[in-house]
Amino acid sequence: MKDFQKILVVADPTAEHQVALARAVELATKNQAKITVFLSIFDFSYEMTSILSSQEREAMRQGVIDQRNAWLLDVVAAYKDRGLEINTQVVWHNRPFESVINQVIAEQYDLIVKGTHHHGKLKAVIFTPTDWHLLRKSPVPVLMVKEHDWPVAGKILCAVNVSTEDESHQALNGKIIEHGKALAEKFAGQVHLVNGFPGTPVNLAIELPDFDAHSYNEAIRMQHELRVNYLANEYGIPINQCHVKEGLPEDVIPELAEQLDAELVILGTVGRTGFSAALIGNTAEHVIDSLTCDLLAIKPDDYKSPLDES
Repeated sequence: MKDFQKILVVADPTAEHQVALARAVELATKNQAKITVFLSIFDFSYEMTSILSSQEREAMRQGVIDQRNAWLLDVVAAYKDRGLEINTQVVWHNRPFESVINQVIAEQYDLIVKGTHHHGKLKAVIFTPTDWHLLRKSPVPVLMVKEHDWPVAGKILCAVNVSTEDESHQALNGKIIEHGKALAEKFAGQVHLVNGFPGTPVNLAIELPDFDAHSYNEAIRMQHELRVNYLANEYGIPINQCHVKEGLPEDVIPELAEQLDAELVILGTVGRTGFSAALIGNTAEHVIDSLTCDLLAIKPDDYKSPLDES
């Protein structure tokens, strides 16, 4: 994994403390990466004022942009002693996720960092429509941040898929682990691997009275453990930091993340969009919905954003 050299931070205009910027500064400090704090704003009322000329409307929009940029400059000023290059940019756009991804593509950023909102009673993270669009359509990794510090020797949980021989999935497993190891090295973290495997299909046990469900389960478990252990050996991860559990990934991964008190979960997203996403959904998205820690979502190497026209 290459170091993140250019980081795009999505500012939250509703928050007093910019958790995404704080996390990006932590990351950037390790390798002197450049940060841009980005804000996309839009107010429909400025577009509907027919009394004003187009020049007057443009001047009003620019006034709002200048005002928000001044606010961002105040936010960034708190980090001026870190020796980092931190820039700000405010754009007028009615679809925030599009403006973010367009900026990433145009300026070749390596990482998007965005804060998440908490649901206090459930201790869960609430993902907005913008979050989901970024996770599905960003061509670069997306780090979704919650309000907490990364502890020294914290646990980084890499979710791997070993149930297929597909080369693209195997390459994505490697990419996930490489990101995990690189972050663990920078933050003195500990990489863990997690994999969920399906239990015995109920219909088999019902239709075949002589079917040995226990032996079947053990055979599947051993197959998954062997593959996860092979991955672990390949990347120098201790076997006692590998976790193979029966169950759906969307159940196993959040449960283990909570048990380990993980600071970060890294997983792959295939970026399904449109009607197929609405019907099928991604396993990753079901996992994401249940997490209570930071999330780093990574795409396969051959993924191309639907917004990339090049």
